[in-house]
Amino acid sequence: MNERIAPAIGAGDEVEAIIAMTAPRDRAAPGTISVLAHRPAMLKSFLPWARVIALEGVLSRRDSEILALRASINCRSPFEWGEHLLFARQAGLSDDDIDRLVAGADADGWVPHEAALVRAADQLHHGCDIDDVTWAALAAHYDEPQLVEVVYVVGQYTMLSMVANGLRVNVPEAFRALPD
Repeated sequence: MNERIAPAIGAGDEVEAIIAMTAPRDRAAPGTISVLAHRPAMLKSFLPWARVIALEGVLSRRDSEILALRASINCRSPFEWGEHLLFARQAGLSDDDIDRLVAGADADGWVPHEAALVRAADQLHHGCDIDDVTWAALAAHYDEPQLVEVVYVVGQYTMLSMVANGLRVNVPEAFRALPD
């Protein structure tokens, strides 16, 4: 699959410095950020938002990565899947957890609040809403700031999946393939 828009190169020192700040220690900046650099004003506005979701969230990193990975599965986004699989590992998700994520909310082994997260991500993807049963399961475990964040995390990684898919962002060879 060929990229529709290549990463911005020569976008100026300020933009290049911003892109470099988003790169994990062991690899290049995310492709979704590198293409967003074609619109520097959007890049500068997006990064503080993304930082809050990714680094300053009130959900645990584990819970956030469960949501991000399930959004990437639902959106069939190889880029977001591969990128967040790396983050999920850092957040402590095991091979069994990843297998459960692929299988869905009804897979054996989920604790109730994690199954509710997977179910909420699926419901938001398919109907842009969360049903009352799933909401009650979430509300039994999470406080209001965390409940707000659940919906925004799914929205964030749905949007980034759309960017990655629609612009055909290059998927690094090191990323694990999106499961069928």
